[in-house]
Amino acid sequence: MSFRSLLLLLVLCTFAQRGLADDGYRLWLKYELVRDASQRKAYQKQAKFIAVPTGASPILQTAGRELQQGLLGLLGQSVPVMGESKGKGGIVLSVAANPELGEEGYRVSTQGGNVVVTGATDKGALYGAFALLRHLQIGQSIANVNLTSKPRIEYRLLNHWDNPNGTVERGYAGSSIWKWQELPDVIDPRYRDYARANASIGINGVVFNNVNASARFLTAEYLQKVAALANVMRPYGIRVYMSVLWAAPKVIGGLQTSDPLDPQVRRWWTAKTDEIYKVIPDFGGFLVKANSEGEPGPQDYGRNHADGANMLAEALGQHDGIVMWRAFVYKANSNGDRFKEAFQEFQPLDGKFAKKVLVQVKNGPIDFQAREPFHPLFGAMPKTPLVLEVQLTQEYLGFATHLVYLAPLIKECLEADTYAKGPGSTVAKVVDGTIDNHAISGIAGVANIGSDRNWTGHPVGQANWYSYGRLAWDHTLTSQALAEEWTKMTLTQEPKAVSTITDLLTKSRDIYVRYTTPLGLHHIMGQSIHYGPEPWLEKSARPDWTSIYYHKADAVGLGFNRTATGSNALGLYAPQVQKQWGDPATCPPDYLLWFHHVPWTQTLNTGQTLWNELATRYYTGADSVQWMQQQWAQVQPNVDAELHADVASRLRIQQREAIWWRDACVLYFQTYSKQPLPPTLTPPTRPLAEIKQLVDIYQLR
Repeated sequence: MSFRSLLLLLVLCTFAQRGLADDGYRLWLKYELVRDASQRKAYQKQAKFIAVPTGASPILQTAGRELQQGLLGLLGQSVPVMGESKGKGGIVLSVAANPELGEEGYRVSTQGGNVVVTGATDKGALYGAFALLRHLQIGQSIANVNLTSKPRIEYRLLNHWDNPNGTVERGYAGSSIWKWQELPDVIDPRYRDYARANASIGINGVVFNNVNASARFLTAEYLQKVAALANVMRPYGIRVYMSVLWAAPKVIGGLQTSDPLDPQVRRWWTAKTDEIYKVIPDFGGFLVKANSEGEPGPQDYGRNHADGANMLAEALGQHDGIVMWRAFVYKANSNGDRFKEAFQEFQPLDGKFAKKVLVQVKNGPIDFQAREPFHPLFGAMPKTPLVLEVQLTQEYLGFATHLVYLAPLIKECLEADTYAKGPGSTVAKVVDGTIDNHAISGIAGVANIGSDRNWTGHPVGQANWYSYGRLAWDHTLTSQALAEEWTKMTLTQEPKAVSTITDLLTKSRDIYVRYTTPLGLHHIMGQSIHYGPEPWLEKSARPDWTSIYYHKADAVGLGFNRTATGSNALGLYAPQVQKQWGDPATCPPDYLLWFHHVPWTQTLNTGQTLWNELATRYYTGADSVQWMQQQWAQVQPNVDAELHADVASRLRIQQREAIWWRDACVLYFQTYSKQPLPPTLTPPTRPLAEIKQLVDIYQLR
């Protein structure tokens, strides 16, 4: 059977199974038949063939196959692939040097009666092919099409926190998709589908293993396994990277030390790097978590982070690779402020890192909270390229039971103004390198992907993977536009339903914040597993793993004083930022308790006292989950029945847990405020002691 006949059989089978449930596996690459007959006819008229140059690279051949597969579904008919353009009415893939497009940019335009997809490289043409398919998926006109785009950030990565035994740290969508015991001999078809999804949104790099790394990945045995995955990723323009254990020279190298200034250690890493590149010629480089949360690092030998990172950069030598050194570091210090520690360790090292080193910084200074001020390192290290690290897996956001669309959170960080070089010095401009003229730039998302059939556990979690990739490519895109794109490609194209779902998505993150950590509260979730509320947590293995460390509730008020009269963490920011956040009377309510210890009875700029505003936000947040349920119920006729039922079930869990959060926090903080609830709010029906018992259940081993 020819490839064309096979594709036609596949699409016919797809049509025959229209009545079956959508299990979510196809993500946003569903390519379902265009329902509007006139629009479908217009597409068919302009897609009579696909021209792929003879002798095309594997990546360009991939672009041709993706166009053929996508058009088969959208048009309901097979589109032949040929070696050159024959006549008009086709789609032509081409590669032509164009400085304006950079290495990965593309242009899709109408030329000589054909739609021409041009990239300065084969990668650009691949991204252009996906852009054209996306254009058709969301129902845009193909007449005189004109799409031009290039990535604003060079390295656009997914970081997997996956372990060799198949578990996923902070994973809520099943086990790891990487089957290390089967590799390199068994290549799961899912690997290719994963690569397709990433390439379709512009992701060009993957770190397969946890930042809490195992040294086994550097052994010859495991390098062959990683190489097998690299072979799957390569035709989709994706390079592989590796999280490495700093102590590897001792653990697997037989050395007595891992001191980065020790000549034997330096030679070991150089030899190991050369070995990696022999097995994986396009290896991307190293990701390192060192001297953080018990992980070994250069500080074990009296060295600093630059010493460690520069040693790995030296080991890379002439190889085309980079070092991404994470700035997530903090020590157990009950008298300090964890907010400041990464800044204190890394800012003095600005300008001391090698050219191949990027410092990877979380969006906020604590740890992926539902809302954080931007990390003070952004704008404070002009001589060092910084990678923005965001979390897609919902570690502090209700796991896979809460619907929380994260594009607004990412955009909030990207659009924050550091004032490093005056107004307009946004985090986005720091990250993409434009403000400091850096030659390299990067962004990383901690993946929410697992072995669940729908990839992300919560079906709407797919929107976070999708929107992250699109923002990594172009951070000027809006949360609303991306929500609408994803909805049309994944759930429905019925206009009213699209509008309803888009509205639900864009509001979901703020709703979550209101019923969990309003007004700048943070880090008051359950111990260890980070599930549910536990604001009363006062003992843990480290003081900064407790809740009381952060909220500072007492008889006077609530919040962490980070002004000059407190920890002075606010002093790490530019004067303009300090002015915005430094006065509790003018500080935006969303950051109030991040920076100020506010009396319970103080009237806020909202017109209410702190206590009344806090309680009101908890209640309105929990009530808003009912609104989310109502909105989702409205789109039931327009969304796959089983998928709709799945999300509806999770929204019921979310409502129950929103009330759990509300009651736990209101009752606990009331023990300090001694204030009654506003008369419009109905008191919780459960006592605090009962709620504490419920939380204890989730902490049981």
